[in-house]
Amino acid sequence: MNKKDLHIENDIAPAETEPVVAVPLTPEQIEELKLRAAKADENWERLLRTTADFDNFKKRASRERAEAVQFANAALIQKLLPVLDNFEMALTAAQSAKDEKTASLQAGINMVQSQLKNIMAEAGLEEIDAMGKAFDAAVHEAISQQETAAVPEGQVVQQVRKGYKLRERLLRPATVIVAKKPGAK
Repeated sequence: MNKKDLHIENDIAPAETEPVVAVPLTPEQIEELKLRAAKADENWERLLRTTADFDNFKKRASRERAEAVQFANAALIQKLLPVLDNFEMALTAAQSAKDEKTASLQAGINMVQSQLKNIMAEAGLEEIDAMGKAFDAAVHEAISQQETAAVPEGQVVQQVRKGYKLRERLLRPATVIVAKKPGAK
């Protein structure tokens, strides 16, 4: 058998089909078909909504997981902020006493504070520098106002306590005193 014979054998004419005869449906059957079609449409819509809800859930879960990883250390870092504040106060106190005995204490405190700051910076902690900046309620907490003509109204005159962010998330606002125009006398 050669190639030509195979081709001829596979060229079989399609079978002839019988003509389709329309069978009249009863009103009950038509009504049942309408109910089934409505139920099918309802199920299709439910499937589409469920699929969309599931896709949204997966996206939200992925976003929350990534955020949890990014901010996993936030609670620990927040607990360490008062320690960092205390180191700064100790350093300030050691600097005010100018004798030889406190010089080594000052150097030690400075080294420990520097190490702690570096570790916290590696974890994503950023100081909020408020001095000389315009008051921003999103990152500053004003505890009072001070009348002064030296700086424009609404500008930070003094930073009482440092503020911190962890990767763009505010952990603690900077506590500040804000300038206001001197009152008329």
